[in-house]
Amino acid sequence: MRNTLRYTLVSLAFCAGAQVSAETVALKNFTLIDGTGRAPVANQALIMTDGKISWVGPVSKLRVPNSAETQDLQGKYVMPGIIDSHVHLGLVNGIEQDYSKFYDRANVEKQLKIYAAYGVTTVYTLGTDGDSIHELIADQRRIGRIDMARVYTAGRGVVFKGSYGGVVGLDQSVATPAETSAMVSRELAKGDDFVKLWMDDEFGTIGERMPYQISNAVITAAHAGGKKAVAHIFYYDNAAALTQEGIDGFMHQVRDRIADPALANQMKAKGVWQIASTLSREASFTYKLLPFVDDPFFSRAVAPSTIANLKDPARQQRLASSPLFPRYQAVLNNAMASLATEARAGVKYGMGTDSGPSARFPGYFAHWEMDLMVQSGLTPLQVLTAATSTNAKFLGLTDVGTVAAGKWADLLVLDKNPAADIRNTRAINSVYIAGKKVPTIWETCVDRPADTCAARP
Repeated sequence: MRNTLRYTLVSLAFCAGAQVSAETVALKNFTLIDGTGRAPVANQALIMTDGKISWVGPVSKLRVPNSAETQDLQGKYVMPGIIDSHVHLGLVNGIEQDYSKFYDRANVEKQLKIYAAYGVTTVYTLGTDGDSIHELIADQRRIGRIDMARVYTAGRGVVFKGSYGGVVGLDQSVATPAETSAMVSRELAKGDDFVKLWMDDEFGTIGERMPYQISNAVITAAHAGGKKAVAHIFYYDNAAALTQEGIDGFMHQVRDRIADPALANQMKAKGVWQIASTLSREASFTYKLLPFVDDPFFSRAVAPSTIANLKDPARQQRLASSPLFPRYQAVLNNAMASLATEARAGVKYGMGTDSGPSARFPGYFAHWEMDLMVQSGLTPLQVLTAATSTNAKFLGLTDVGTVAAGKWADLLVLDKNPAADIRNTRAINSVYIAGKKVPTIWETCVDRPADTCAARP
């Protein structure tokens, strides 16, 4: 009996010690934008314990544990980390794109840290991943307290043989419904979080668009495996047909024309989400030279050689001489108007960029995307909600997307109010992932000595 009592007391002391030694940090005196769509609330505080939010509420009710570190964020704004619902990882070095040369874990992790530096704490990667992505994701979910953006993947997305989509060097094409069903089942067995298909022909220049018998097989197999199916689309007629087939979300806007209320109402009725907006993708194609190339908020995250390549007159001439170049402005205009139509109709919409391929830059494009969404007619608060809780809800994520007790402490701390001006998301003060500060873009200087990096404005 005496030995049992002694063991019990030792166990209790150990548990008490574990509680005392927990990493606890309190943040106070900030204005909270919690990601739910609620208006900003001043004079707030929160407590982070071992990387998760254990309490959030008015600073007047804050009770800080004796062992906790306290940080005063007077004048700051705290929001959930941004979620980008459409990225591609590991495809490029600078602006050179080659999956076979560049896709490895080191390059993927480098890009995930750049996303984090911009306050993008979670990404959905869209159908161009090698199998090694699953090992990285398994490690992330096992460790929990990571120092880079969290990843959810569509693995190898489905491309109709000879058609538009995917990346060179990754086997992902199918020719028959049977091949399609087998591929989706094989991918889901690897651990894909959702399934992607491409239905496009690049203005009629690349093959035949995916036939509906193939897209139907993708959707059916994904749903049979308990996962959502999403589509790369361009054309109105494909969007309408896929809506009727049961697609769960679109990863681009309708762009050959403007999505009308008829389509938007069908999407709403069928529960189809416009989970990615990708306006920045379309906007990037309208420029020979990206207008932000000398902006320190952009240039700190890319190598000097990348800047030089972007400024190369020969490259600019190649872009301008493409027969497709004159068409891109209308495509952007249609995409922005389509988003506005869908939002008015009550379609659920998220924020996604299609960053990752050549000259579509991780992290920076998320901030540009949100600016373009506001220019399309949405309010800053609507856009912030789309980029946080709405994106989390699409995949059923319950531990990110809002600032609430029980969630990971993935936080973006800003010097200015993004609900007043969406460009204030660029006023990054600090970024937390699982309660740990990670280097921000203002503390990052890619491939050069820090003293040669452009200063913060």
